[in-house]
Amino acid sequence: MKKTKTQKLIAGGKTLSWKERVVRDFHHNWMLYLMMTPVILYYLVFKFGPMFGVSIAFMDYKPAKGFLGSQWVGFKHFINFFTNYYFGRLMLNTVRISVCSLLTFPAPIILALLLNELKSPRFAKWTQTITYIPHFISTVVICGIIVKLTSSTGGITAILHTIFGIEKESLLNHSENFLPIYVLSGIWQSIGWSSIIYLSALAGIDQELYDAAKVDGAGRLKQVLYVTIPCLIPTIIIMLILKMGNIFDVGYEKVMLLYNPSIYNTADVINTYVYRKGMIDAQYSYSAAVGLFNSVVSLFLVTVTNKISKKVSGNSLW
Repeated sequence: MKKTKTQKLIAGGKTLSWKERVVRDFHHNWMLYLMMTPVILYYLVFKFGPMFGVSIAFMDYKPAKGFLGSQWVGFKHFINFFTNYYFGRLMLNTVRISVCSLLTFPAPIILALLLNELKSPRFAKWTQTITYIPHFISTVVICGIIVKLTSSTGGITAILHTIFGIEKESLLNHSENFLPIYVLSGIWQSIGWSSIIYLSALAGIDQELYDAAKVDGAGRLKQVLYVTIPCLIPTIIIMLILKMGNIFDVGYEKVMLLYNPSIYNTADVINTYVYRKGMIDAQYSYSAAVGLFNSVVSLFLVTVTNKISKKVSGNSLW
Protein backbone atom coordinates (compact mmCIF):
# COMPACT_ATOMS: atom_id res chain seq x y z
CA MET A 1 0.00 0.00 0.00
CA LYS A 2 1.29 3.43 -0.91
CA LYS A 3 2.04 5.67 2.09
CA THR A 4 0.61 9.16 2.45
CA LYS A 5 2.81 12.21 2.99
CA THR A 6 1.98 12.25 6.69
CA GLN A 7 3.20 8.72 7.27
CA LYS A 8 6.60 7.13 7.41
CA LEU A 9 7.99 3.66 8.16
CA ILE A 10 10.22 3.36 11.22
CA ALA A 11 12.21 0.52 12.80
CA GLY A 12 10.15 -2.64 13.20
CA GLY A 13 8.00 -1.97 10.16
CA LYS A 14 5.44 0.07 12.13
CA THR A 15 3.83 3.06 10.43
CA LEU A 16 3.42 6.25 12.45
CA SER A 17 1.43 9.35 11.59
CA TRP A 18 3.03 12.78 11.65
CA LYS A 19 1.49 13.59 15.06
CA GLU A 20 2.71 10.32 16.53
CA ARG A 21 6.23 11.02 15.27
CA VAL A 22 6.19 14.47 16.94
CA VAL A 23 5.03 12.96 20.24
CA ARG A 24 7.69 10.25 20.00
CA ASP A 25 10.42 12.79 19.24
CA PHE A 26 9.28 15.01 22.13
CA HIS A 27 9.36 12.01 24.46
CA HIS A 28 12.97 11.23 23.55
CA ASN A 29 14.23 14.83 23.38
CA TRP A 30 12.10 16.63 25.94
CA MET A 31 15.13 18.22 27.60
CA LEU A 32 16.17 19.87 24.32
CA TYR A 33 12.65 21.19 23.81
CA LEU A 34 12.67 22.51 27.38
CA MET A 35 15.93 24.34 26.77
CA MET A 36 14.53 25.79 23.56
CA THR A 37 11.34 27.10 25.17
CA PRO A 38 12.78 30.41 26.59
CA VAL A 39 14.22 31.28 23.17
CA ILE A 40 10.90 30.59 21.43
CA LEU A 41 9.01 32.63 24.02
CA TYR A 42 11.46 35.50 23.64
CA TYR A 43 10.92 35.71 19.88
CA LEU A 44 7.16 35.28 20.17
CA VAL A 45 6.79 38.01 22.80
CA PHE A 46 9.42 40.55 21.73
CA LYS A 47 9.76 39.93 17.97
CA PHE A 48 6.56 38.52 16.50
CA GLY A 49 4.13 40.00 19.04
CA PRO A 50 4.96 43.65 18.31
CA MET A 51 4.41 43.02 14.58
CA PHE A 52 0.66 43.34 15.18
CA GLY A 53 1.32 47.00 15.98
CA VAL A 54 2.47 47.59 12.39
CA SER A 55 -1.18 48.20 11.53
CA ILE A 56 -1.08 51.63 13.17
CA ALA A 57 1.09 52.81 10.26
CA PHE A 58 -2.07 52.69 8.14
CA MET A 59 -4.36 54.53 10.55
CA ASP A 60 -4.59 57.73 12.57
CA TYR A 61 -3.96 55.87 15.79
CA LYS A 62 -5.34 57.35 18.99
CA PRO A 63 -4.43 55.51 22.22
CA ALA A 64 -7.82 56.37 23.73
CA LYS A 65 -9.67 54.77 20.79
CA GLY A 66 -7.35 51.79 20.39
CA PHE A 67 -6.80 49.71 17.25
CA LEU A 68 -10.48 49.18 16.52
CA GLY A 69 -11.62 52.75 17.09
CA SER A 70 -8.86 54.57 15.18
CA GLN A 71 -9.52 55.69 11.61
CA TRP A 72 -7.85 53.90 8.69
CA VAL A 73 -6.04 56.27 6.34
CA GLY A 74 -4.13 53.87 4.07
CA PHE A 75 -0.77 55.18 2.84
CA LYS A 76 -1.29 58.74 4.07
CA HIS A 77 1.65 58.70 6.50
CA PHE A 78 3.99 57.09 3.96
CA ILE A 79 3.16 59.80 1.41
CA ASN A 80 3.69 62.49 4.06
CA PHE A 81 7.11 61.06 4.84
CA PHE A 82 8.18 60.78 1.18
CA THR A 83 7.14 64.38 0.54
CA ASN A 84 8.59 65.67 3.81
CA TYR A 85 11.26 68.36 3.64
CA TYR A 86 13.62 66.21 5.74
CA PHE A 87 13.18 63.00 3.71
CA GLY A 88 16.20 63.64 1.46
CA ARG A 89 18.42 64.61 4.38
CA LEU A 90 17.43 61.60 6.45
CA MET A 91 18.01 59.17 3.57
CA LEU A 92 21.35 60.76 2.67
CA ASN A 93 22.63 60.74 6.26
CA THR A 94 21.47 57.17 6.87
CA VAL A 95 23.06 55.88 3.66
CA ARG A 96 26.27 57.85 4.23
CA ILE A 97 26.76 56.58 7.78
CA SER A 98 25.77 53.02 6.83
CA VAL A 99 28.08 52.87 3.81
CA CYS A 100 31.02 54.27 5.77
CA SER A 101 30.31 51.70 8.51
CA LEU A 102 30.11 48.99 5.82
CA LEU A 103 33.54 50.00 4.53
CA THR A 104 34.94 49.01 7.94
CA PHE A 105 33.61 45.46 7.41
CA PRO A 106 37.11 44.04 6.64
CA ALA A 107 38.54 45.36 9.94
CA PRO A 108 37.59 42.35 12.14
CA ILE A 109 38.67 39.98 9.34
CA ILE A 110 42.11 41.60 9.25
CA LEU A 111 42.35 41.46 13.05
CA ALA A 112 41.42 37.77 13.06
CA LEU A 113 44.05 37.01 10.41
CA LEU A 114 46.71 38.90 12.38
CA LEU A 115 45.81 37.14 15.64
CA ASN A 116 45.90 33.80 13.84
CA GLU A 117 49.44 34.48 12.64
CA LEU A 118 50.82 35.36 16.08
CA LYS A 119 53.35 32.81 17.27
CA SER A 120 52.88 33.57 20.97
CA PRO A 121 49.55 32.12 22.24
CA ARG A 122 49.82 34.15 25.44
CA PHE A 123 50.25 37.44 23.59
CA ALA A 124 47.37 36.51 21.27
CA LYS A 125 45.05 35.88 24.25
CA TRP A 126 45.99 39.19 25.86
CA THR A 127 45.38 41.01 22.57
CA GLN A 128 42.01 39.34 22.16
CA THR A 129 40.97 40.27 25.70
CA ILE A 130 41.96 43.91 25.25
CA THR A 131 40.08 44.22 21.95
CA TYR A 132 36.97 42.50 23.41
CA ILE A 133 36.63 44.87 26.40
CA PRO A 134 35.01 47.86 24.59
CA HIS A 135 32.12 45.64 23.44
CA PHE A 136 31.04 45.11 27.04
CA ILE A 137 31.04 48.80 27.92
CA SER A 138 27.61 50.44 27.84
CA THR A 139 26.84 52.64 24.84
CA VAL A 140 26.02 55.47 27.24
CA VAL A 141 29.47 55.18 28.82
CA ILE A 142 31.17 54.90 25.43
CA CYS A 143 29.44 58.05 24.19
CA GLY A 144 30.24 59.85 27.44
CA ILE A 145 33.93 59.04 26.94
CA ILE A 146 33.79 60.21 23.31
CA VAL A 147 32.08 63.49 24.21
CA LYS A 148 34.62 64.11 26.97
CA LEU A 149 37.66 63.35 24.79
CA THR A 150 36.37 65.50 21.92
CA SER A 151 35.33 68.45 24.10
CA SER A 152 37.25 71.73 24.08
CA THR A 153 39.47 70.44 26.91
CA GLY A 154 39.49 66.78 25.82
CA GLY A 155 42.56 64.69 25.09
CA ILE A 156 41.81 64.13 21.40
CA THR A 157 41.15 67.83 20.85
CA ALA A 158 44.43 68.69 22.60
CA ILE A 159 46.39 66.23 20.42
CA LEU A 160 44.84 67.56 17.21
CA HIS A 161 45.51 71.13 18.37
CA THR A 162 49.17 70.31 18.94
CA ILE A 163 49.67 68.42 15.67
CA PHE A 164 47.38 70.23 13.23
CA GLY A 165 46.74 73.49 15.06
CA ILE A 166 42.93 73.21 15.17
CA GLU A 167 41.00 75.45 17.55
CA LYS A 168 40.30 74.16 21.04
CA GLU A 169 36.55 73.67 20.82
CA SER A 170 34.22 70.68 20.89
CA LEU A 171 34.71 68.60 17.76
CA LEU A 172 31.07 67.47 17.85
CA ASN A 173 29.90 71.05 17.34
CA HIS A 174 31.05 70.81 13.71
CA SER A 175 28.93 68.67 11.38
CA GLU A 176 31.90 67.51 9.29
CA ASN A 177 33.45 65.81 12.36
CA PHE A 178 30.48 63.66 13.29
CA LEU A 179 30.91 60.92 10.66
CA PRO A 180 34.61 60.14 11.30
CA ILE A 181 34.04 60.20 15.08
CA TYR A 182 31.05 57.87 14.77
CA VAL A 183 32.79 55.40 12.44
CA LEU A 184 36.17 55.30 14.20
CA SER A 185 34.57 54.85 17.63
CA GLY A 186 32.42 52.08 16.15
CA ILE A 187 35.53 50.26 14.93
CA TRP A 188 37.16 50.56 18.34
CA GLN A 189 34.06 49.27 20.08
CA SER A 190 33.23 46.31 17.83
CA ILE A 191 36.36 45.12 16.03
CA GLY A 192 37.42 42.66 18.73
CA TRP A 193 34.03 41.11 19.34
CA SER A 194 33.25 40.87 15.61
CA SER A 195 36.50 39.00 15.00
CA ILE A 196 35.39 36.05 17.17
CA ILE A 197 33.37 34.37 14.45
CA TYR A 198 36.29 34.63 12.02
CA LEU A 199 38.67 33.21 14.60
CA SER A 200 36.26 30.28 15.04
CA ALA A 201 36.22 29.75 11.28
CA LEU A 202 40.02 29.87 11.21
CA ALA A 203 40.20 27.24 13.94
CA GLY A 204 38.09 24.92 11.78
CA ILE A 205 40.40 25.00 8.76
CA ASP A 206 41.98 21.62 8.01
CA GLN A 207 45.67 21.83 8.95
CA GLU A 208 46.53 19.37 6.18
CA LEU A 209 45.85 22.17 3.70
CA TYR A 210 48.66 24.18 5.26
CA ASP A 211 50.96 21.16 5.23
CA ALA A 212 50.24 20.63 1.55
CA ALA A 213 50.93 24.32 0.85
CA LYS A 214 54.25 24.10 2.68
CA VAL A 215 55.24 21.06 0.62
CA ASP A 216 54.50 23.10 -2.51
CA GLY A 217 56.83 25.82 -1.25
CA ALA A 218 54.25 28.35 -0.09
CA GLY A 219 55.40 30.85 2.52
CA ARG A 220 53.27 32.38 5.30
CA LEU A 221 51.84 35.07 3.00
CA LYS A 222 50.89 32.64 0.24
CA GLN A 223 49.33 30.29 2.79
CA VAL A 224 47.10 33.15 3.92
CA LEU A 225 46.22 34.13 0.34
CA TYR A 226 45.58 30.66 -1.06
CA VAL A 227 44.44 28.66 1.98
CA THR A 228 43.19 30.87 4.83
CA ILE A 229 41.20 33.48 2.91
CA PRO A 230 39.46 31.03 0.52
CA CYS A 231 38.36 28.96 3.53
CA LEU A 232 37.01 32.12 5.18
CA ILE A 233 35.00 33.27 2.16
CA PRO A 234 31.73 31.39 3.05
CA THR A 235 31.74 32.95 6.54
CA ILE A 236 32.61 36.39 5.13
CA ILE A 237 29.74 36.22 2.65
CA ILE A 238 27.18 35.23 5.29
CA MET A 239 28.32 38.04 7.58
CA LEU A 240 28.20 40.51 4.69
CA ILE A 241 24.60 39.53 3.90
CA LEU A 242 23.63 40.10 7.54
CA LYS A 243 25.50 43.41 7.50
CA MET A 244 23.55 44.53 4.44
CA GLY A 245 20.33 43.90 6.34
CA ASN A 246 21.40 46.46 8.92
CA ILE A 247 22.56 49.10 6.46
CA PHE A 248 19.46 51.23 7.14
CA ASP A 249 19.34 50.30 10.81
CA VAL A 250 21.82 52.84 12.15
CA GLY A 251 21.79 52.59 15.94
CA TYR A 252 19.81 55.60 17.13
CA GLU A 253 21.07 55.31 20.72
CA LYS A 254 24.66 56.19 19.84
CA VAL A 255 23.66 58.87 17.36
CA MET A 256 21.30 60.51 19.85
CA LEU A 257 23.95 60.52 22.55
CA LEU A 258 26.49 62.16 20.26
CA TYR A 259 24.54 64.60 18.13
CA ASN A 260 23.04 68.00 18.88
CA PRO A 261 20.79 70.38 16.92
CA SER A 262 23.78 72.15 15.38
CA ILE A 263 24.82 69.00 13.46
CA TYR A 264 21.38 67.61 12.54
CA ASN A 265 22.21 68.19 8.88
CA THR A 266 24.76 65.35 8.92
CA ALA A 267 23.86 63.34 12.05
CA ASP A 268 20.08 63.00 11.91
CA VAL A 269 19.08 59.54 10.58
CA ILE A 270 15.83 57.66 10.06
CA ASN A 271 15.88 55.94 13.46
CA THR A 272 16.47 59.16 15.40
CA TYR A 273 13.70 60.84 13.39
CA VAL A 274 11.35 57.97 14.27
CA TYR A 275 12.22 58.37 17.95
CA ARG A 276 11.56 62.13 17.94
CA LYS A 277 8.27 61.81 16.09
CA GLY A 278 7.02 58.81 18.06
CA MET A 279 8.24 59.38 21.61
CA ILE A 280 8.58 63.16 21.80
CA ASP A 281 5.93 64.43 19.36
CA ALA A 282 3.56 61.48 20.03
CA GLN A 283 2.93 60.95 16.30
CA TYR A 284 2.65 57.19 16.69
CA SER A 285 1.17 56.34 13.28
CA TYR A 286 3.62 58.53 11.39
CA SER A 287 6.66 57.12 13.20
CA ALA A 288 5.35 53.56 12.70
CA ALA A 289 5.06 54.22 8.95
CA VAL A 290 8.64 55.52 8.78
CA GLY A 291 9.90 52.54 10.80
CA LEU A 292 8.01 50.10 8.56
CA PHE A 293 9.52 51.71 5.46
CA ASN A 294 12.96 51.30 7.01
CA SER A 295 12.32 47.61 7.74
CA VAL A 296 10.99 46.90 4.23
CA VAL A 297 14.07 48.46 2.64
CA SER A 298 16.33 46.39 4.91
CA LEU A 299 14.46 43.19 3.98
CA PHE A 300 14.81 44.06 0.29
CA LEU A 301 18.57 44.59 0.65
CA VAL A 302 19.03 41.27 2.45
CA THR A 303 17.02 39.41 -0.19
CA VAL A 304 18.87 40.97 -3.12
CA THR A 305 22.29 40.45 -1.52
CA ASN A 306 21.41 36.85 -0.70
CA LYS A 307 20.34 36.12 -4.29
CA ILE A 308 23.43 37.74 -5.77
CA SER A 309 25.67 35.81 -3.38
CA LYS A 310 23.92 32.53 -4.18
CA LYS A 311 24.23 33.10 -7.90
CA VAL A 312 27.87 34.23 -7.84
CA SER A 313 29.44 32.06 -5.13
CA GLY A 314 26.84 29.47 -4.19
CA ASN A 315 26.85 30.66 -0.56
CA SER A 316 23.70 32.14 0.93
CA LEU A 317 21.50 32.33 4.01
CA TRP A 318 18.67 30.43 2.32
